[in-house]
Amino acid sequence: VQLQACGGGLVQAGGSLRLTCAASGRTFGGYTVGWFRQAPGKERVFVAAISGSGRGTDYADSVKGRFAISRDNAQKRVHLQMNSLSPEDTAAYYCARHSRMYYFSKDDVQMANNYDYWGQGTQVTVSS
Repeated sequence: VQLQACGGGLVQAGGSLRLTCAASGRTFGGYTVGWFRQAPGKERVFVAAISGSGRGTDYADSVKGRFAISRDNAQKRVHLQMNSLSPEDTAAYYCARHSRMYYFSKDDVQMANNYDYWGQGTQVTVSS
């Protein structure tokens, strides 16, 4: 499977962006997909995840109430709607597919090591 993230860009503080993760390959619908971000000089951190069915979601505390994750299994896409952006959200954003099918645990999906396929990243820059 291949993942491609897009939708990043430059936006002013308070603005919005919508990221999309597009997947190729047959196996997509049964897998949790997560978004992570990495700022320069910092480690990659969890942002949000959505279960294979779309019924389960999890968010990092820093984005709760501002970001919303959704998926369209027919289109093999996962979206991350980001609102009320701040300069602290500036980072490269990566989508990834969890390594286990039909599995969603809020402690587990926050760990980058539990994902086996990663997209190339899309840059989000928020100006103050």
